[in-house]
Amino acid sequence: MIGPVASGLVADTRARERAENFPVALRALPARYREPLHAAYALARRIDDAGDDPTRTPIQRLDDLDALEAELRASWPSRLPVLPLDPFLDLLAANRYDQTLTRMPTYDDLLGYCRLSANPIGRVVLAVFAADRPDTIGLSDDVCTALQVLEHCQDVGEDLRDRDRVYLPAEDLDRYGVTEDDLRAPSASRDVRRLVAAEVDRASALLDSGGSLVRRLSGWARVAVAGYVAGGRATADALRRCDYDVLAAGVDVTPRRRDVGTHALRLLAVRR
Repeated sequence: MIGPVASGLVADTRARERAENFPVALRALPARYREPLHAAYALARRIDDAGDDPTRTPIQRLDDLDALEAELRASWPSRLPVLPLDPFLDLLAANRYDQTLTRMPTYDDLLGYCRLSANPIGRVVLAVFAADRPDTIGLSDDVCTALQVLEHCQDVGEDLRDRDRVYLPAEDLDRYGVTEDDLRAPSASRDVRRLVAAEVDRASALLDSGGSLVRRLSGWARVAVAGYVAGGRATADALRRCDYDVLAAGVDVTPRRRDVGTHALRLLAVRR
């Protein structure tokens, strides 16, 4: 029986899953896939929470991340026996990065960050379905980087206001004449919208790898990954729909469920 505390934690995790841009674990998936996906998501969120805890200083958060790594190393593989540990170590590394560097000088720096903060998630998903092969991993990395960049576009104001972090590359801010004060404004200026539009276009180009990835997969892996790619495409739709004003209060930049479903069906309709 699940106790009240554990039940509350499960409920919180499920609520956070529903807030994601993509379906973490489709209900249609068999339990042998759905359960490790839920567990991997919960662990990834725990790592991110340790790296974002507003009640702790950066030095304290680094200590917390070190303690969490020691715990994982001591308990693996019994914790998640079907999954590799390395992707979660990369997530820890990304959160350590957040404690010391809160700006991205270049787009290449952002891609390097995504290699630690986003791409490991795709590798975990592929591992759950025993589909982590040389011909799928690179395509998955593109999709995960795209999903991360789109999330950064959605959270521009929140990241700066709540965490003093700017993930959009400084070289791109300069290119479009955007200052950090512009990112604190109550609505996005024309230049901010142009900047966000450029980042969304970049992410969408990376997300196009998702079609090739889905076609290389079969069975439940194909269905699950189509859901992730569809979530990214629907997120890009949402950002375009609000004309890239990611700063205005009340503007909805979340993907519509029906759009996720439509994109997923289109991806699955393409013959392998």
